[in-house]
Amino acid sequence: MNKHILLVDDEPHVTRVLRMTLEREGYLVTCASDGGEALEKMAARRPDVMVSDIQMAGMDGRELCRTTRARYPDESFLIMVMTSMTAASEREWVRELANIEFLEKPLSPRQLVARLAAHFTQ
Repeated sequence: MNKHILLVDDEPHVTRVLRMTLEREGYLVTCASDGGEALEKMAARRPDVMVSDIQMAGMDGRELCRTTRARYPDESFLIMVMTSMTAASEREWVRELANIEFLEKPLSPRQLVARLAAHFTQ
């Protein structure tokens, strides 16, 4: 069965490029443009991995991650958050949450494919 990836970003060109790349690699990809839409998509089907931007209008990536972990405490699927913020202080919020990795922007689609492949072969 194909692994399900939920991409969350409010920039359509980002989700379009990442989606095409991941689908070529055999992943099943669902896209959402903000945190609220991502939660709706998760209610229908939980992903194997969620890849989310942090800075989005409405519900941002931080709140999405917190809400996801609170709503699905027994399903600690990997969450990868995309950010251009590199300061350690900007990353402290993940300490309270489980199984979250940072991806630095600009994100290469090949880099994402490599990180996912490494995760799924562990």
